Amino acid sequence: MGFAFEVSSGSPQQLSKPICVVSHQFVSPNPIHMLSGKKLLALSDGNFGVTDVNGNLMFKLKGKLLSVRGRRLLVDGAGNRILTLHKKLTSARKRWQCYRGDSTDPRDHVFSAKQVNRTQFKTSLDVFLASNRTQDVADFTVKGNWFEKRCTIYVGESTTIIAEINKKQTNQLMAFGVDNYTITVYPNVDYVFVVALTAILNEINDEKDDDEK
Repeated sequence: MGFAFEVSSGSPQQLSKPICVVSHQFVSPNPIHMLSGKKLLALSDGNFGVTDVNGNLMFKLKGKLLSVRGRRLLVDGAGNRILTLHKKLTSARKRWQCYRGDSTDPRDHVFSAKQVNRTQFKTSLDVFLASNRTQDVADFTVKGNWFEKRCTIYVGESTTIIAEINKKQTNQLMAFGVDNYTITVYPNVDYVFVVALTAILNEINDEKDDDEK
């Protein structure tokens, strides 16, 4: 399965301050456009990659989620390791821990994401920043239907939206067998954080596909 993403300003809601989760270098006041699709790229180790509109690789996942270590690396186009996504294979509910670089040291912990809706079509994630020790209230929530590629990322339990994912088809991409999706990340929001959450959603979807085979 291939994916295409467009990051743009959409209809932004006013944020009291920029949302920086990974790094300030990934927070932009302007729209950023990205595309992704397995059949558009020679992705030898995964089915999740992100390019700019000219086809230049920006990010991709490396490693096998279902390996003994249960790790995936999010790297940039030059191969620099940005984030490690580590799935806790023994947890009752699926949970991912995200760390800076290729580390799994607690000192490099950035956020965790817990799947809270396990139905076939509904998709829900509670996201907790590393600074949220008690995890009584999620810092961000993801709600929607990943099967239809319709998901929204909110600040906590509020109605403030920081990103949206919506299905979109074009005849050109359909001809190449590439599923096309649009993701809208609002200005002053860490877009690599959103890419990481989208990668986790992609992994959940792949696992569902494997279970159905």
